[in-house]
Amino acid sequence: MSQHLPLRLYNTLTRQREDFVPIDRSKVRMYVCGPTVYDLAHIGNARPIIIFDVLYRLLRQLYGEAHVTYVRNITDVDDKINARAAERGISIRALTDETAAVFHEDVAELNCLPPDVEPRATEHIAEMIAIIDKLVAGGHAYAAEGHVLFSVPSMADYGGLSRRPLDEMIAGARVDVAAYKRDDMDFVLWKPSKESEPGWDSPWGRGRPGWHIECSAMSWKHLGETFDIHGGGIDLVFPHHENEIAQSRCAFGHSVMANVWMHNGFLQVEGEKMSKSLGNFVTIRDCLGDWPGEAIRFNMLKTHYRQPIDWTLASLRESKRELDRMYPLATQFAASPAMAPPEFVAALCDDLNLPEAITILRRLYTEALEGVALAGTRLASCGHMLGLFQKDLAAWNGWRPPSAHIDELHVQRLINARIAARKAKDFAESDRIRDELTGMGLQLRDGKDANGEFFTHWDVLR
Repeated sequence: MSQHLPLRLYNTLTRQREDFVPIDRSKVRMYVCGPTVYDLAHIGNARPIIIFDVLYRLLRQLYGEAHVTYVRNITDVDDKINARAAERGISIRALTDETAAVFHEDVAELNCLPPDVEPRATEHIAEMIAIIDKLVAGGHAYAAEGHVLFSVPSMADYGGLSRRPLDEMIAGARVDVAAYKRDDMDFVLWKPSKESEPGWDSPWGRGRPGWHIECSAMSWKHLGETFDIHGGGIDLVFPHHENEIAQSRCAFGHSVMANVWMHNGFLQVEGEKMSKSLGNFVTIRDCLGDWPGEAIRFNMLKTHYRQPIDWTLASLRESKRELDRMYPLATQFAASPAMAPPEFVAALCDDLNLPEAITILRRLYTEALEGVALAGTRLASCGHMLGLFQKDLAAWNGWRPPSAHIDELHVQRLINARIAARKAKDFAESDRIRDELTGMGLQLRDGKDANGEFFTHWDVLR
C-alpha cells in the first residue's frame, strides 16, 4: 500500500478515525457478525454484508488477495432457532440449513463475495468450552445451577466500547433476571439444555452456549487471540460486542480483542423503524423479488455507512434508473482495479467515503460519454471495486422481477409493430402503441444501434 495513501477507519472503540496499521500486513484479518439462521434476513441485515464486502474488496486491493482473511460466521444455535423449528415442526438442522441456503443465494444476488471462512457455531463448541474454562480458572466466570456466567465486576474497564452509563447497562442486563447471578450485569456463557433442546456435554453438564461466547470462539479459532478489524451493525455494540471483548480479553490476557471496531448505522423504511407490526418488514428475498441485486446494492452504497439510511421506494427507483444509464457504457470496457483513479481509491480509504466515491463514478460516466481518454475503463474499474456492473449488458437489460407476470411475446409483437409504424412515419400509431405499453406497466428506452437502426428496450415501470 502506498505510504501516501493511508487507509483511515473510524474506530468505535476510540471514537475517532485512525490510520489502519495491521498487526501483520502479510495477513490482514477481519471478522464480521453474520446471520442467526432462524428466519429470512431482512434488508437491514444486508447493510453490514454489503458494507464490509466493499471493505474486503478494498483490503484485497491494498494488501493482495492472498494476504486478507475475512471471517463471517453463521449462528446456528440459539433460542429463536429452537422456537421456530418447534413452531414449524421440523428439525433444527433442517431449519438452519434451509435458512442458510437462502441467505447465501440472497447475498450472492447482491454481488457480495463469499468470506474466506464461514464458521458455524455448532462446529465450535469445543473452542467455546475451552474459553469458558479459562475464564472460570482466571476468576472471571463462575458456575451456578448448571449455568456458567461471566462476572462483569471482575473486569475493571468493562464497558469501554459502548461507553454507556452504568445504570443503562444494568437496566439492559436486568432483562435476564436470575437468582443465581451474583451481579445484575453478569451474563450467560453456558446454560443447561432440556432433553428437547440441542445440547453438548461439558464440565458443567449437558447444555448449550450463550450467544456472545460463540463469536469469541469462532474469531479465536480462525483469526487468533487478537486481530485487526471486527465489524457489524450499530445495534451489536451493546451487549454483544461489549461482551465479546470482555470474554476474549479476560480469557487471553490482552488489552484488546480487535484493534478496530467498525459499525454501520441503522436502517429505517420510508421514514419509520422496520417492524412486522407496522407492516414494513422487508426481507432481502422480498426486495430481490422487485429489484435486481445491483440496484439494491447501489442504493445501499449511496449513504455513508456510519449514517442512518432511509430505505424508500423512490430511492430504489432512482438507483435502478441510474444504473440503467451507466450500464451500457460501463460494460463496453474491461475492468481492472489498478485502473481506478487515485482520487476514487482515496475516497474509499477515507473511512469508506462511498458517497464521494459514487460522485467520482458519476463524473467518470460523464467524461466517458464525452470521449475522455481512459474514462470508460476507469468507470468500469471503479464499478468493479464497488461490486457493480457485474453482468453483461444483455443480462442487465433482460432482468425481470420474478413477481412480474408479463406476456413477453405479446410485448415484443407490440414493440415490433411500433418500430414498423415509425419506419412508415405513422407516428400517431407509434404513440398509441407506446401508450398501450406504458399502460401495461412498462418503461420503454429507445435508441439506435451501431448501424443506426432504431431499437427499444423495455422494463417493468416502478
